[in-house]
Amino acid sequence: MIDPGIRVNSLLSVRGVTLGFGPKVIQRDLSFDVRRGSIFAVMGGSGCGKTTVLKSMIGLLRPTTGSILVETEDYWAGTDARRTQISRRFGVLFQSGALWSGLTVGENVALPLRMFTRLDDAAIARLVRLKLALVGLESAIELRPSELSGGMRKRAGLARAMALDPDVLFFDEPSAGLDPITSSRLDDLIVDLRDGLGATIVIVSHELPSLFAIADDGVFLDGETKTAIAHGSPLSLRERCDIPQVAAFMRRERPEALTAGKRPPP
Repeated sequence: MIDPGIRVNSLLSVRGVTLGFGPKVIQRDLSFDVRRGSIFAVMGGSGCGKTTVLKSMIGLLRPTTGSILVETEDYWAGTDARRTQISRRFGVLFQSGALWSGLTVGENVALPLRMFTRLDDAAIARLVRLKLALVGLESAIELRPSELSGGMRKRAGLARAMALDPDVLFFDEPSAGLDPITSSRLDDLIVDLRDGLGATIVIVSHELPSLFAIADDGVFLDGETKTAIAHGSPLSLRERCDIPQVAAFMRRERPEALTAGKRPPP
């Protein structure tokens, strides 16, 4: 039976999750849904726990309390083998790209195919070229990560994240370290992946231009109260949220200026 608190079209549901390390609480009592086909943003200032939440959602950090549901199945209640099966539905682009420096770009993309499928070398080679073509990097197949620009490393990492045709793509600060033009191109690519492949996207970021451009839903994490204090798209939070911490972040204004009804001096 489906939990009545879960949206019918939710692919991921976080319910009452608290995360921490020993006695230190990072975020508490988190509950939100990620709709199938959405671009969902995990927002908040530096150090509020965004990446920690991501790690829990992709299976790298067990919550202290609460549940993370993939459709209606509790990810952390399963066996190790079952969690491994579910994790194959996820693709992850880490902030650095996390490419193996001793492998070529093509070998990096092929790695999950060799680990988790029984495809022969010819089939793997075809899929590697297809994934690299999707991110515009087919010509870089024989290059090493050290020979790539920052933006190219991100795209190569994305090609590897897509290798197993995941239902959900997770991005940890995808625009970090990129110039504005490269960042905008990566935003366009993320939207194309959602629209063209039907992927659900979860992005951890505090880069407002990217969030406003592509995200259609999200949750705002507060570092002081250590919980989620607002839900909605970045644009709706910028235009309509009256919570001082959220409004200050989304509008790049100081909370005291918002309270006084005026903009801060330049």
